Amino acid sequence: MSSTDESSLTASHKLEYSYKRSLGPVLSRFFTGIRDRQLLGAKRADGTVMVPPKEYDPDTAAALDELVPVGPGGIVKSWAWVSEPRRQQPKDHPFAYALIQLDGADTPFLHVVDTNDEAAMKTGMRVTATWADEATGAITDITFVPEDAR
Repeated sequence: MSSTDESSLTASHKLEYSYKRSLGPVLSRFFTGIRDRQLLGAKRADGTVMVPPKEYDPDTAAALDELVPVGPGGIVKSWAWVSEPRRQQPKDHPFAYALIQLDGADTPFLHVVDTNDEAAMKTGMRVTATWADEATGAITDITFVPEDAR
């Protein structure tokens, strides 16, 4: 083509993920726990508890299959404020993403703290899980709120 030629070749393209991921035995139990309004973590060989659970210890590669109850409360270890949520985000009003170390867990869990007040968010604050009216076993069945807001 010459530089004066205004035609171009085009092709339509649609990017999508047309598959469903299998959860496996550990995450299936984790999400069944959420459906039943219970949070679970994986107990590692050294006795520490990891949330969310994984099928293998990321440090030792040992298989993990013992799940133990954790939470429903915990401590915010770090957080980021979302003042203008986008369409794909879990809330349609301001909220925080937070690393929450649930009671009984040794690792933090990334989730949502639902508060409209950024000033209410503090590292070290206590939060607790609230549940969707009809829990289905989805991660969105849980939202954390400041414990003093309950």
